[in-house]
Amino acid sequence: KEKRCHCHVCNTTFAVSKGTLFYRLRTDPQIVMWVIVLLAYGCPVQAIVKAFGFDERTVKNWWQRAGVHCAHVHEAVIASQPLDLQQVQADEIKVKVQGGSVWMALAMMVSTRLWLGGVISPRRDKRLLQSLTDKVRQMALCRPLLLAVDGLPGYVKAFGRSFRSKLPRWGQPGRCQWHAWSEVAIVQVIKRRLPSGLEVERRVAQGDPQQVEKLIATTQNGVGVINTAFIERLNATFRSRLSWLGRRTRHLAQQTATLTVGMYVTGCLYNLCDPHRSLRCRLSVGERGYRWVPRTPAIAAGLTDHIWTVDELLMYRVPPPRWTPPKQRGRPSKALLELINRWC
Repeated sequence: KEKRCHCHVCNTTFAVSKGTLFYRLRTDPQIVMWVIVLLAYGCPVQAIVKAFGFDERTVKNWWQRAGVHCAHVHEAVIASQPLDLQQVQADEIKVKVQGGSVWMALAMMVSTRLWLGGVISPRRDKRLLQSLTDKVRQMALCRPLLLAVDGLPGYVKAFGRSFRSKLPRWGQPGRCQWHAWSEVAIVQVIKRRLPSGLEVERRVAQGDPQQVEKLIATTQNGVGVINTAFIERLNATFRSRLSWLGRRTRHLAQQTATLTVGMYVTGCLYNLCDPHRSLRCRLSVGERGYRWVPRTPAIAAGLTDHIWTVDELLMYRVPPPRWTPPKQRGRPSKALLELINRWC
């Protein structure tokens, strides 16, 4: 029987698994975790149904619950933390679905390989790009920042709208003017296919070229040019784990919610549970020996101090939002004033 906890404030009881993926599930949590891990690393649903004997609708329900839980974990652990991003690369993936296609836009921090988030939309338009740039703006500190994108012209406008501030007009009539951040640089990698081969154009759309070279040297270990290679490698990781993202596949997604669930589950496992080879640190042991210490993108970004297990990720309890007093007319009661003094 599942353990229960008692709250001394509201004088109620609740299950230990409340706020996690396994709340009110009758199946063994270990088996549910195995199923989710297999799905997250590319195992087909039909194989899981044959191996474990579960109904296909049950497996999909667990997958949906895992996606919602991982989305909350991502917002609490990663998206709510301001970071010195230094260099961010963004790109989009065209996903085939039944009856058409949708677009999945992703962004990542280059120096730590941290996946910052993603947005899914049926069209590759201004709304998709603006939603992605707003996510990047939410996590960025007011530090020098390099934004590397492909040749899609909407990226420059979207990043320009996100990274700007109002300049007051002291003593003058009229509205405040918007001014772009001076320490934000935007670069583009434009690829053109010609009969003679592939032509690549690298240009600075906004910012100082010297600052661009400095940020590239800082985030890419002193070597490299203007590129989007890191986000393209992340796209390949997502394609290898989610069968719906393959360029040529018969596993077509039926709903956009399925893609959103898979994006957050794969992204959380990539950030918190999977060590990255390029992020490992060399630790000296003895006089001449050494060993490599594995690190995940979240460890490299300073968001955690250890590699998370899948059990720890799925059992993570997302803290509830801070209590706010209810809106009401008239004077508040004494009981409400006591709650305000205690929790606000």
